[in-house]
Amino acid sequence: MPLEDGDPARPRGLQVNGEVSGIPRLRGTGDPSLRGTTAPGGSRTEVMAEGWEPAPALGDGDVTPGGAPQRAGQHEEALMTELSELVQKVVKSSSWWERHGVDISILACSFLLLPAGFLCLRSAQAIPFLAGVLTLGVVHHTLTVKGSHLASHNALTESKSWSKVWAIFFIELCSAFTLEQATYNHVKIHHGYTNVIGLGDSSTWKLPFLNRYVYMFIAPLAVPILTPLVALDLLRNVEWKAALRTLCCMFLGFYCHYWLLLHVSGFQSPWSALLCMLLTRSLLAHPYIHVNIFQHIGLPMFAADRKPKRIHLMSLGVLNLPRNALLDWSFGHSLISCHVEHHLFPSLSDNMCLKIKPVVSQYLKQKKLPYNEDTYSSRLRLFLQRYEELMVHAPPITELVGIQ
Repeated sequence: MPLEDGDPARPRGLQVNGEVSGIPRLRGTGDPSLRGTTAPGGSRTEVMAEGWEPAPALGDGDVTPGGAPQRAGQHEEALMTELSELVQKVVKSSSWWERHGVDISILACSFLLLPAGFLCLRSAQAIPFLAGVLTLGVVHHTLTVKGSHLASHNALTESKSWSKVWAIFFIELCSAFTLEQATYNHVKIHHGYTNVIGLGDSSTWKLPFLNRYVYMFIAPLAVPILTPLVALDLLRNVEWKAALRTLCCMFLGFYCHYWLLLHVSGFQSPWSALLCMLLTRSLLAHPYIHVNIFQHIGLPMFAADRKPKRIHLMSLGVLNLPRNALLDWSFGHSLISCHVEHHLFPSLSDNMCLKIKPVVSQYLKQKKLPYNEDTYSSRLRLFLQRYEELMVHAPPITELVGIQ
């Protein structure tokens, strides 16, 4: 493989701070022509800083002479411990309002906006009606995306009992999904095996039989319909008591929405009420799908037996998008501009992820570790241009090798 300036220990092509358009291919994995490319749209890209050694990124199954795997593992564990201590200092110095209050207030404000949204739909004039659709759409995604995500990580409260209550409310009642499968697939698999092929590689978001334009711009409209259907199929994998609870919560959530549209918003027919439900529930479905694929797919992927340890796995395989007022409110910082921080410290709330962001970004850059960032528009262009490679074909496995 080509090496930089003849240095046998430093492979080219692995980049940080914006190298998100090309998947690093080392030791002949993948297309050499893609090494060192920059993302379309001028995303920030810098070559990996001098002196970074790939040895610490060895997985547990890697074998190199002289006990390198043990030394690499100890080094990575020390890095993660040091970063955790820095973050813990920030958390301990933060008030309850910063740890939980800000995000709870956002969710509470969303609930308070519901009456206004339903009442606006009573109007026969276009502007108030559209304001009602917009309000209910934003509220729906705030409760189902931000609320469900925080609840799945027990980030809303430090009480285990209340965490379970809020998880059932947001995931099953509001989102029409089953709690057990949501937490298993997201917390245990996606977070435990981020970008590991066959486990947490985000392959559940791929629909290779769809072309790029249908997938990116039309298919998201079906999310409100597909979500409960997928949930019903997954109920076969849970205990009957949990399945019954999920069915009751799903029915209650749908019926309350439907009843309010008929009796508060004044819809005259069931079909018009159902159409309005579909419209509001799919209002932000496009960025929801996009965010889920932008922040992992196209970044390094690993085999389960040759993956880096935690700090490298998360810094290599996760990407931050810029702050956006609408998406920050509806989806939360941990899914938008602080996704790297969230994957490193998943139990922290959105507001705390935002607060520790300077600490995490500075630490990773000081240690010459990747800290991936890119813009929404740049990622959209990238996926439209390389849809077949990223979303249809199996992703190549990245190998991080030690000193040869």
